[in-house]
Amino acid sequence: MSKIYEYAILDSDGKEVSLGNFKGKVMLIVNTATGCGFTPQYAPLEAMYEKYHDKGLEVIDIPCNQFGGQAPGSDEEIHTFCTLNYDTKFEQYKKSDVNGAKELPLYTYLKSQKKFEGFNPENKLTPILEDMLGKADPDYASKPDIKWNFTKFVVDRDGNVVKRFEPTADMNDVEKFVADLL
Repeated sequence: MSKIYEYAILDSDGKEVSLGNFKGKVMLIVNTATGCGFTPQYAPLEAMYEKYHDKGLEVIDIPCNQFGGQAPGSDEEIHTFCTLNYDTKFEQYKKSDVNGAKELPLYTYLKSQKKFEGFNPENKLTPILEDMLGKADPDYASKPDIKWNFTKFVVDRDGNVVKRFEPTADMNDVEKFVADLL
């Protein structure tokens, strides 16, 4: 059995959800925020969910307020924002940390499986992120930490963490990769 299925996260009501519930499915695990330059990625995430959910895709949306305080709302406020602005059907789980002393154990595991490999040089936000992160930590690129909101991990049907997409990744590339696993 894949190790990922040993992890659990909390739903927005605080109830534990085992990732074992998603055995045999492709998971797209993403840390999100409602007030970020990447927040419009909710639209292609929802489009992928609607297009591929019946074929076995699960979007695991874990809001996180660690990057610029860009997810300040309660779990209920985040859910309302997502449904009103992006008509999301996938579940938003409990807002959680993805880095640091209080990070979800799931994220410790994900980062151990797929390290940071750089931002998409074609994305106009890449120089801004690189400059900001470089000022805060000149060695940021050598660390596996989540760098910003909307970092995505793809888990195949066998529970293997097969890809990490940074927030600057082209969402068409994310969709193609996911579709190829279904």
